[in-house]
Amino acid sequence: MDVHIKYRIGKSGVFQVVVAVLAFACVVPLMFILFYILKAGITKINWNFLTNLPKPVGETGGGIANALIGTIMLVLTASAFAIPVGILCGIYLSENRKSKLAYWSRLCIDILQGVPSIVIGIVAYFWLVKPLGAFSALSGSAALAIMMLPTIVSSTEETLKLLPDTLREAAFALGMPFHRVILKVIIPCGFSGILSGVMLAVARVSGETAPLLFTAFGNPYLSTNILKPMQSLPLLIFNYATSPYNDWHDLAWGASCILLIWVLLLNIFTKLVTRKWKVQL
Repeated sequence: MDVHIKYRIGKSGVFQVVVAVLAFACVVPLMFILFYILKAGITKINWNFLTNLPKPVGETGGGIANALIGTIMLVLTASAFAIPVGILCGIYLSENRKSKLAYWSRLCIDILQGVPSIVIGIVAYFWLVKPLGAFSALSGSAALAIMMLPTIVSSTEETLKLLPDTLREAAFALGMPFHRVILKVIIPCGFSGILSGVMLAVARVSGETAPLLFTAFGNPYLSTNILKPMQSLPLLIFNYATSPYNDWHDLAWGASCILLIWVLLLNIFTKLVTRKWKVQL
């Protein structure tokens, strides 16, 4: 075998080893984090932990029911705001790719993607909390909805741009109006890709703490009124982890484990949906 060929094969093998080592180095920290949180938190989870309210300092037991319900309500309310707006914006950008409005909208979405979450929380505080005169779950949901928009818009646009133009042409040839083409043909064909973007956005905001410090603020009691302060898992973890009480530390580890499992399940579901979407295309 020629020396030059042997050299190229050897260089390729070295490069493959380097890539494998670097990939393993990226996975190791994640595995350590998962193992540590599961080890510290899984033993704290039981039925009472999920269904009881937090106990005062000095009393044993207690749970995170108020934080679980609060997180669900905050995410659902934020989704109700962000999903319709994000999908409609993504449809517009995919159908009007070269217009000036689409250009500036896409630029705003890219900038919004990089805005720190704490800045969004401050903006929501001055937009909603101060005018309303009180912290509320509504203001927290608005902050989370703003954070969800870039992911939903981008995923919707990229998904619909990959659909062949022949789908639109065939629908128009049958005499369908534009709105029916979008609702009956385009969105169903790209539904899996749009859904994966929605799930990624939900997974991202589920663990956000900074915006809620300025908006939802937290609540030691069970509250379902979106116009009042509301507890959430990230806020509970922050408050309990920084406290000097060991019982509260245990609650924080258990809540961290619940939140970690929830985000992992959402990401796994997103990967499965994306894989199905790619097969369909």
